Amino acid sequence: MAKAYSDDLRRKVLSAYASGKGTMRELAARFDVSYGWVRKVAAAQRQTGRAERIPQRRAPSRVDYELIRSLVEAQPDIVLVELQRKAAWHGVRASTVHLWRILAKLGLRLKKSRSTLSSATPKITSASAKPTSRLSPRSRPKI
Repeated sequence: MAKAYSDDLRRKVLSAYASGKGTMRELAARFDVSYGWVRKVAAAQRQTGRAERIPQRRAPSRVDYELIRSLVEAQPDIVLVELQRKAAWHGVRASTVHLWRILAKLGLRLKKSRSTLSSATPKITSASAKPTSRLSPRSRPKI
């Protein structure tokens, strides 16, 4: 995500506009910003009376991190959908993407258990594979 312009730039653009040093379009070109940004900043100042931008607020997560940690430690080979289901039993509703981010913050990884049995289907290698085409007369072994 792009970084926000500094409050210093906002104040410079707004003070230039207030002192009549140009139109919004001219100031946008002079300060190398978009015309839409200048309009938005001017409208925000008219609305709030402040030149600085309002800090963004992010709602804190309602997911209990320790619950997620205990669920993963109890069953290390759990997959995200199962983790989501078990967390819902405890009253925690979260998407699988959010659970993935929580696991990353906790330093946990979801891994399948290495102690499970291997597949009964043998892997086909080039040495054991059947040929898919007929052998040409030149490549047939001479008897």
